[in-house]
Amino acid sequence: MSSPRAHTIIHDIGTMVTPARVPAPIRGDDLAAVVQVSGAAIAIGDDGAILASGPEAEVRAAVSSDDDTQFHDARGALAIPGLVDCHTHPVFSGDRAAEFELRNLGAGYEEIHAAGGGIRASVARTRDALDAGTIAPQVRRHLDWMLAAGTTTAECKTGYALTLEHELESLKVLQGVAADHPLRTTRTLLAAHTVPVEFDGRADAYIDEVAIPAAQRAVREGRATAADVFLERGSFDVAQAERYLVAAQQAGLVARIHGDQFTDQGGIEMAVRIGARSIDHLEALEPDAPRLRALAQSDVAGVLLPLSSLFLGRPYAPGRELVDAGAIVALASDFNPGSSYGESLTLAMSLACLGSRLRASEVLTATTVNAAWVLGLADRVGRLDPGYRGDVVLLDQPSLAHLPYHVGSPAVRGVFVGGLEVGAAAAGVYA
Repeated sequence: MSSPRAHTIIHDIGTMVTPARVPAPIRGDDLAAVVQVSGAAIAIGDDGAILASGPEAEVRAAVSSDDDTQFHDARGALAIPGLVDCHTHPVFSGDRAAEFELRNLGAGYEEIHAAGGGIRASVARTRDALDAGTIAPQVRRHLDWMLAAGTTTAECKTGYALTLEHELESLKVLQGVAADHPLRTTRTLLAAHTVPVEFDGRADAYIDEVAIPAAQRAVREGRATAADVFLERGSFDVAQAERYLVAAQQAGLVARIHGDQFTDQGGIEMAVRIGARSIDHLEALEPDAPRLRALAQSDVAGVLLPLSSLFLGRPYAPGRELVDAGAIVALASDFNPGSSYGESLTLAMSLACLGSRLRASEVLTATTVNAAWVLGLADRVGRLDPGYRGDVVLLDQPSLAHLPYHVGSPAVRGVFVGGLEVGAAAAGVYA
């Protein structure tokens, strides 16, 4: 029987690191378990899936090649799976750099939000850009940034439009941009991000008239796979959040929650009660709180967003305690214009080590296999194993320990999606 033909062979890898072959989601001590191979290679087939990975001699013996096979010399780089960002907000127009200055002068995030800034400021600009048909290039630029930083799969949320038609148009724009972009995406309807000005004092009406109908239509039109809500003082309470998410689940969407960012509003209890896939943020979760143990004993993932902690000067989520308690832990960037204007998952990994006391191997698993599990993709992405999509990031680092240690710079030498090098495809960002 002939060996399968390789479309792409990445060779001369200094060290290849991939999460251990433990079923997803990965918890507890297994989160730190990785496979490391020195002098490695990865062979990828015509369908974009990995054919073989491991010691270079074994990989070359397992596959065949011909004149059309593309050989990529890693020049001793560290190879890791393409990173999976399971929490981003790329559909917005403009930025909020002025608020960054205000916060540095002492204004709080909630104070800015109450004064008409924050999410509402982005909503006004985003609606205008959607109406003018000018937002797609901005969304593409945001995806380019993510790809350049080593993210090959990302969940993309709406939430900066907040009318029925604008939220659906946001999903449509995402779908259109993603159709010819190398970054692979999933789409989440964050119709319940905050209460827009035209519904001031009428949050219940907004849920019933906008958020729930948007979820139902998003399913009918094939625009989204998940729904999200911002459960927080000044946005939506637990009754409103649960009504929206249960309706979204009944329509066919996976439920996700922004919770415990500033205050405890009962998000963990609700997430467990309705069977949400994740609760994201958790900066307000006390390390010794009984609800931390309740989350750990559930099948709800806790998604850490340390870039938001850095950006807002907030405490870091109790990641060490969550891992030690056996929780499903994932890690994401929370890329957005107001509270985390940064797309680098490698920086998020560094901050999770520094602020939440996680290990290098744990943050790798949290940004690959477990993040993929949150998106329902753990059988396809997040590992450098045969059968998985050939998404590979090459880093100018000697070992996994150096990845979070090298704070602030991803040192990305190459990015492959489905075995294809995508540097030139990312609008020249890192070619």
